Amino acid sequence: MSENVALSIHNVTKKFGGLVAVDRMNFDIREHEVFGIIGPNGSGKTTMLNLISGMLKRSSGRVKLYGKDISGRSANRIARHGVARTFQLVRTLPTMTVGENIAAGGVFGFRRYWNEDLDRRVNYMVSHVGLAGKEMMPVSALTYIDQKRVELARALMSDPKLLLLDEWLAGLNPTEMKTGINLINGLRYEGRTLIIVEHYMDAIRSLCDRCVVMNSGAKIAEGTPEGVLGDPEVVRAYLGGDDA
Repeated sequence: MSENVALSIHNVTKKFGGLVAVDRMNFDIREHEVFGIIGPNGSGKTTMLNLISGMLKRSSGRVKLYGKDISGRSANRIARHGVARTFQLVRTLPTMTVGENIAAGGVFGFRRYWNEDLDRRVNYMVSHVGLAGKEMMPVSALTYIDQKRVELARALMSDPKLLLLDEWLAGLNPTEMKTGINLINGLRYEGRTLIIVEHYMDAIRSLCDRCVVMNSGAKIAEGTPEGVLGDPEVVRAYLGGDDA
């Protein structure tokens, strides 16, 4: 893990009318770090990812990617700066094949590929995520985990500087969960910088170097997974009650 700061979040706030969904959030992520954002439902985790990726505009605060202020930029411009993501609900291009879905990530993202270079990159990614032999299949014919693989491969196609995974493991059975964790763990060993939003705490423990815990839009803890998951305030936020 590098000492270079890949992403800096400084006093970022998002309001929807009178609702404060993210409240003066602050954290830094180092290059090659796997960083978790956790918290109970409705705590603002996905909203935070949407602010980083440009899906939402922040109300105040600054987001910097490798020192460059990307606050207020559109999602497509932020993608061109090197941020890619997956979504809570898998988003594919349902009328296209597996290969065509993955290729889209190499045309519109950080590094762009064309012609033979694009074909080679797609072939590599198909194999890399475990979809070898399925590149000509309609994406609608895939199992749920394979659709997730497609979305992950599409996000990786442009070799992003920062990859955001929003509950990528959600909805998987125990066997698929192990496969998914191994796949994400492989990205760690590639040296990628990742932000993971996840409810499955075993995944957070095994994958993340550090994490922040959100509750009602605010940061209530930051540190190693073992450290924050043992914090009494975090336990109360997840389980409720003073004796939780």
